[in-house]
Amino acid sequence: MAWIWLLIASVFEVAFALGTNATKGFTRLWPSVFTLLAAAGGIFTLSLSLRTLDVGVGYAIWTGIGSVGTVLLGSVIFKEKITKEKVLCFASIVGGIIGLKLASGI
Repeated sequence: MAWIWLLIASVFEVAFALGTNATKGFTRLWPSVFTLLAAAGGIFTLSLSLRTLDVGVGYAIWTGIGSVGTVLLGSVIFKEKITKEKVLCFASIVGGIIGLKLASGI
């Protein structure tokens, strides 16, 4: 169940990061409310996953999935460029996430 909580937390992390851009410096009410709720949901569900997972593994995977998801959706929603260099870095992050999952033994 810890991995499911971590995946849910990662979705909240992506929503938080993308929502932060939409707040325009927290000057827009509803995007700000959405962003704060996404942040709270992400931290809460991360904490549930950390009942079982090591904090270093859980946090690294949470931020890794959040980073890759934010860049991928940012390219779709905000038309941000994805370069070959970014793809190489994403592959490194995904490889690290897989390695951490395998090394955790949970």
